[in-house]
Amino acid sequence: MRISLSDIGKRFGREWIFRHFTQTFTPGDTYAITGPNGSGKSTLLQIIGGALVPSEGQIAWASGEQTVDTENAYRHLSLAAPYLEVIEEMTLEEFLNFHAGFKPWYAGLKTPDIIDYIGLTASSAKQIRYFSSGMKQRVKLAQAIFSETSTLLLDEPCTNLDTKGFDLYHQLIAQYAQHRLVIVSSNDPAEYDFCKTVLSIYDYK
Repeated sequence: MRISLSDIGKRFGREWIFRHFTQTFTPGDTYAITGPNGSGKSTLLQIIGGALVPSEGQIAWASGEQTVDTENAYRHLSLAAPYLEVIEEMTLEEFLNFHAGFKPWYAGLKTPDIIDYIGLTASSAKQIRYFSSGMKQRVKLAQAIFSETSTLLLDEPCTNLDTKGFDLYHQLIAQYAQHRLVIVSSNDPAEYDFCKTVLSIYDYK
């Protein structure tokens, strides 16, 4: 999917978080949006994904030559972020099967394959409420990266991950993010070192 932002700005009350952001995100390319905590990069990522409405400017989504309206943009993208909730009353297998009912898994994968890939086979029948924060983050990455979508939005994707979790993240990117549009919001270079284009939110203050 191609995502075009023209003169985008966002404010809360009278305070502008950023202004005059213009950028076209093209299919198959990788981008990082950088800046410290509270700088507005997560807000910008949510605007890119259609979850937030900008205060000024225009955003357009396109799949091939077809324009995608705001209501259907979500069908083409998946998001992993530490603030997204999982259904803690479900077991891991139940939750991933539930998610797959909305967005099919990438390349014909099945839920048990995904659970094994993220190293949580022993916890597949356990309620997610009993998972550590690192285990939950692995689940959030799995539901985003393994979904058969053309666009990945990753907001601080390695939050709560240990060294093995970081290694898993990079393996997932190397194997399943090829030929997809990837946009990472982060202030940690280790999370976006594969990105070809780096954009600083401070350039739009």
